[in-house]
Amino acid sequence: MDGRLGTAAGAALLVITMAGCGAPREAAGPPQQAAHLVPPTSSAPPPPQKELPLGGRTVFPHYRVVAYYGTGGTPALGVLGQGSPEQAADAIDKAAQQFATPDRTVQPAMEFIATVADDYPGPDGAYSHQVEMAEVQRYLDVARQHHQLFIVDVQPGSRDFMSAVRPWRDLLAQPDVGLALDAEWRMDPGEVPGSVIGHVGAPEVNQVLDWLADLTRTADLPQKVVVLHMFRASMVTDLQGIAEHPELALVQHLDGFGGVETKMDIYHAIAAPEKFHMGFKLFYTQDHPLLGAPDVLGMRPQPEFVSYQ
Repeated sequence: MDGRLGTAAGAALLVITMAGCGAPREAAGPPQQAAHLVPPTSSAPPPPQKELPLGGRTVFPHYRVVAYYGTGGTPALGVLGQGSPEQAADAIDKAAQQFATPDRTVQPAMEFIATVADDYPGPDGAYSHQVEMAEVQRYLDVARQHHQLFIVDVQPGSRDFMSAVRPWRDLLAQPDVGLALDAEWRMDPGEVPGSVIGHVGAPEVNQVLDWLADLTRTADLPQKVVVLHMFRASMVTDLQGIAEHPELALVQHLDGFGGVETKMDIYHAIAAPEKFHMGFKLFYTQDHPLLGAPDVLGMRPQPEFVSYQ
């Protein structure tokens, strides 16, 4: 009797256990949760790298940059401000194509004076002012429509360059925006823009270059053009001490105006092609005569950045 009961009880227990193992689960359990954690067999492609307006991530030697220089709303500071942004962009494209060569693609550009030197101190005593961002953006938008580079030009007045450049960080964090440092308008204390020719030392320039190279690297931006304007050796002291960064394409831009012989003498006297990419400026009204594209392309060392004022 006890044996039969034991056998029946054991059989019943076995049936209950087996039924429990085979019963469907109503609620989500650990096995189903684990299935959701299996990594997908494919992933989304990485975002495309940020590139220059005409493609690629390195400026030179693939491109030759040809720019109009000035600021918005007035031709007094350069040809860029003559007419509307759309008219300026069309004129830049036309001028730039004269410099096309089999070995170089021409990259048109706007060099926009975003911080303008003044001959009066202003409310903050800086002898310079910033152009309204809306006006800068208006030109940048048109430059983008034409696949042009946009270069923020800074005339700091009595500020140091780092203080004058930093407000433009958001613009410089964009892949199609470069920087120009205009030493002619960097004043020592007590000096007034326009009454003396300014100058800057290598340590101050390097502070900006280190900062900009770090910004470019951190944001994974393409190489940035950085233009150093000068027409006298004394305007950028210790030129050989300027730091080089792979993130930056440094241009020594020689800005002298006047007769051809004078311009060539200045160019050959202070050019440092072993360290910089060479730049050259053409003045529509102050050069006598105005050099044409074949003349500029025949210069040695050959300019890689050409601007019109």
